[in-house]
Amino acid sequence: MSKNKPLVEMIDIHKWFGRVYALQGVDFTVNHAEVVGLVGDNGAGKSTLMKILSGLYPPDKGEIYFDGKKVKFSSPKDAMNLGIETIYQDIAIAPLMNITRNVFMGRELERKIGPISFLDLRRMERESLNALRNLGLEIEDMKMPVENLSGGQRQGVVIARAMYFKSKLLILDEPTNNLSVKESLRVLEFIRELKNQNISSVFITHNLHHVYPVADKIVVLSHGKKVGEFRKEETSIEHITHLITLG
Repeated sequence: MSKNKPLVEMIDIHKWFGRVYALQGVDFTVNHAEVVGLVGDNGAGKSTLMKILSGLYPPDKGEIYFDGKKVKFSSPKDAMNLGIETIYQDIAIAPLMNITRNVFMGRELERKIGPISFLDLRRMERESLNALRNLGLEIEDMKMPVENLSGGQRQGVVIARAMYFKSKLLILDEPTNNLSVKESLRVLEFIRELKNQNISSVFITHNLHHVYPVADKIVVLSHGKKVGEFRKEETSIEHITHLITLG
């Protein structure tokens, strides 16, 4: 597809949950190799919009285009097959499974001996170790359960998975939440590396001081409506804070 067209176009997206009008005609675009900060207060509609894009919810009204083609997702698997990877805090990983199995979760490598297929555990371990090293993560024991990793390392595992499977878009929901300052900076470096690999990302957050340094564009939602969209050089943290506060 032409790089002149947006990677993602969501047009006039509406969503109701009973009487709650969660999204009210939202337009949202992501370009190729672009980092978009999606910000707003609690209940603004940020996660709902991205759950529609990742196939968890259908929109009640509106259209979605990916790589120039109109799409309709019936499940997260549909979105994943197009190259949309999601990190919704704890649901992107299986804490009791080891690192290798988390990298290849749902897309395990197999080898055949005659008519019988087996998981190729040795190759998966080798490939996942290389994927983590490409991000600058050195983890000695790939059989370690993910629950034993730090928060920043867990984010790295999912980001390495997105890079390994050549995802086109990574959605990160509060990726620096509850992380130390050092680990937050590490995650921001991961996001920059995604851009270097021509992978776009949407960074959902309340923390403007984290998203502002890495974002190319910032979109502001309030009470289910888009109230602002700015290139980073056109705005400031103070301006965005004021917009969120006023709604």
